[in-house]
Amino acid sequence: MDVDECVLSAGRAVLDMVEQEWQPLSPGELEQRLDQAVEETLEAELVANLRAQPSPTVYVQLLQHQANVSPQVPQSPTDGEVIADLLQTSGARARMAGRARLSLSNTVLLSISLLTERVSYRSLSHRFHLEKGNVHRIFFSFCQRVNTLEEKLIKWPAGRLIPRLSDQCWEEQRALPRVLGALGRTLIPIRLPAGKGGVESAACEVKRMKKARPGSWLDLELLCDRDGRLRHCRISNGSDVDGGRTLRDKLGQHPELMPPGCCLVARAGYPLSAHILTPYSGRDGAKEKLFNRTLEEHFRVLDQTVANLRARFQRLRNLDVSSYDRARAVVLTACVLHNVFLDMGQVVEGEVGEEETIGQEEGGEEDDEGVQRREAVSDLLFKYLDSGTA
Repeated sequence: MDVDECVLSAGRAVLDMVEQEWQPLSPGELEQRLDQAVEETLEAELVANLRAQPSPTVYVQLLQHQANVSPQVPQSPTDGEVIADLLQTSGARARMAGRARLSLSNTVLLSISLLTERVSYRSLSHRFHLEKGNVHRIFFSFCQRVNTLEEKLIKWPAGRLIPRLSDQCWEEQRALPRVLGALGRTLIPIRLPAGKGGVESAACEVKRMKKARPGSWLDLELLCDRDGRLRHCRISNGSDVDGGRTLRDKLGQHPELMPPGCCLVARAGYPLSAHILTPYSGRDGAKEKLFNRTLEEHFRVLDQTVANLRARFQRLRNLDVSSYDRARAVVLTACVLHNVFLDMGQVVEGEVGEEETIGQEEGGEEDDEGVQRREAVSDLLFKYLDSGTA
């Protein structure tokens, strides 16, 4: 073999080695390396920028776990750490959209900021150095993941029953039903795209709901216990309001959901049944007034719960989402996180307004069993409260 052939053979060997070393990565390997490299770089930059800026929200506590803290001082989990841990243990294996540009902790921070602050997507895109479209994808991917926790965190009341219809205690009170929760509904306005109509504010939308175009709001039906924890939620568009009939039918088909001697209370306009007690409408007797006043105590808890929900999650006051599915995902995310924050002992007191919960002026459907139970309960209340034997 001459010199030229030796050089050619050596060159081919070197070329094969270089080609083998520098061959293109597979899509999975490339995504993994991009995630690792980009997240490490952006994390340090975002932490530095956010620490330098005064933030209007308490959720900057997400960054506290990165501070230099003495190991002898136990640190309680921050809001973001709790939510991130819930997402990681939710069992949903789908990868969150946009994560190639943002770590999980900052994904939670971005999404909580969008829910709780009156801040635009454009503002957050500057804050997190992301494209506006990627902010959309990250946020709605976050909402979809949180929605998978609905059955885990919004549970029908069971086990711990709240006191009976009246908090007064007497021997005869045992005949009164225990109230599992107060049922009601509120409106979540949706800002529709230009040319399709819209709404100005939550208060205006509630006042004009009967004249408004169906679909320009979401109807949120809630059941809350005396602690303000959400036990049931049903979200429908403005043209699909069923006034509690679906829940009434479900309770009739599944009696295990309603233990003996228990009931729900709801405002006028909801169907009166053996499981759902509503106030008297159009009757001004002393017995009826006493019964209505007793129920009103539970309705005040419901109103305060809805006010707290709106106060914490500012985006619910005017939801600028045109897609019904996305709007529903955002509202359900707020309801799930409402219970998460309550479990952490964090309560935001909102101011109760006219738009918090709504009812109908006229009475709702009434069945014979419901009428008889309401009469029996109101007779007991009037006998033992009004007579002064309590």
